[in-house]
Amino acid sequence: MNFIKMHGLGNDFILTHEVSAGTVKSVAKQAVTLCDRRKGIGADGIIFVLPSQKADLRMCIFNSDGSEAEMCGNGIRCFALYVKLLNLNDIPSLTIETPAGNIKTEFIDEDHIKVNMGKPILEASRIPVAKTAGRVLNKEIIIDGNSFKFNAVSMGNPHAVIYACELTDELVLGQGPKIEKHPMFPRKINVEFIKVLSDNEIEMRVWERGCGETQACGTGACASVVSGILSNRHGKNVTVNLPGGKLQVEWSGNDDDPVYMTGPARKVFQGQIDLNL
Repeated sequence: MNFIKMHGLGNDFILTHEVSAGTVKSVAKQAVTLCDRRKGIGADGIIFVLPSQKADLRMCIFNSDGSEAEMCGNGIRCFALYVKLLNLNDIPSLTIETPAGNIKTEFIDEDHIKVNMGKPILEASRIPVAKTAGRVLNKEIIIDGNSFKFNAVSMGNPHAVIYACELTDELVLGQGPKIEKHPMFPRKINVEFIKVLSDNEIEMRVWERGCGETQACGTGACASVVSGILSNRHGKNVTVNLPGGKLQVEWSGNDDDPVYMTGPARKVFQGQIDLNL
């Protein structure tokens, strides 16, 4: 299988268009091995570029633990750059089919892509958050006797946003995996830890469902900005500072309007690997 290794702010992926739709599940079973950073290529996930009958192309993504994800903001920017580099589509903007719906991407320069991430999902049953109705704002969760308050947002995949004065390893690495797997979240959840810096800037660390801590999470950045706007913590055009770099996220605050995310994607290297099918 020929592939290109790419990253969006350090959130890295193996991308290929050489696997047919019928073979994806078989290759995905090797995700843990392929994504291993010592014995494989090394990545947070694998992205398959597939034909689509509903859009220009279809994205199928699997996390490094082998679980399938609905959407990935950094991954979809890498997807767009992959298509551009290999001339798989000759238009500057793409409509990409994902399990979370069709997502539109547009290049604003050589490697910066603006993504229409669609409307945020705010209803508890659709995120989902168990035994909860309506919007999930300032909801309490108890972990090891400690109380945390979170806001829940889905950007096609579920997110719990928690605000803190400092984003410590004890908080992110210690509490992140426990919150991810809490029974309140029937499909597990991505956990964003946020420090508000100003009216137009936040700092974020993320514990990603199926991956652990990553350098960046595009859907998480969008969910966090939506959360901050809904709870009146900052403005509507926000720079999100992540360990891997910066994303720009905009949302009007209107439930019917989409969230826009702008950020880079980079090619790291390309190669070929033998598959055991």
